[in-house]
Amino acid sequence: MNDMETKLTQFEKDTSYMHKAIELAAQAEADGEVPVGAVLVYRDEIIGVGRNRVIGSCDPSLHAEFEAIRQGAAEIGNYRLLESTLYVTLEPCPMCAGLLVHSRISRLVYGTPDLKTGAAGSLMNLLQYPELNHKVEITSGVLQEECAAQLSGFFSAQRERKKALKQRLRTNL
Repeated sequence: MNDMETKLTQFEKDTSYMHKAIELAAQAEADGEVPVGAVLVYRDEIIGVGRNRVIGSCDPSLHAEFEAIRQGAAEIGNYRLLESTLYVTLEPCPMCAGLLVHSRISRLVYGTPDLKTGAAGSLMNLLQYPELNHKVEITSGVLQEECAAQLSGFFSAQRERKKALKQRLRTNL
């Protein structure tokens, strides 16, 4: 197989796994959570999946990445997840980026950047910080438009709900 065939195959894999992450993000949204989904893959097999559960669980650590990584570590029986790739619809925050480094995930693939809290290159890059003992390879922008539209649609609907609520309160006064 030549380099072009290898890259195309990797691109196809990345796209397929990101579609699964988008499905998980839709489940999070249906539960009233910020729509972020994550899929952890080890040797071409899904070993963990996650979606945001912060609001419903009242647990600020229950990001999609945490859930997928916890499942994956339990699945293979090791907290070191070498040779694994995490697919996530939104660029990880500093908390999640730290988890990727500590769990020794080899590669991160994310959909859309997070310009406010992104720790994989947008705001900062903890995944390749020179002083840390592990570096994570980063691929960004996989199905970016779909991932961004999912998030912006959610936040737009949130703003509309708040606006309608304020309007009803004004009308009732």
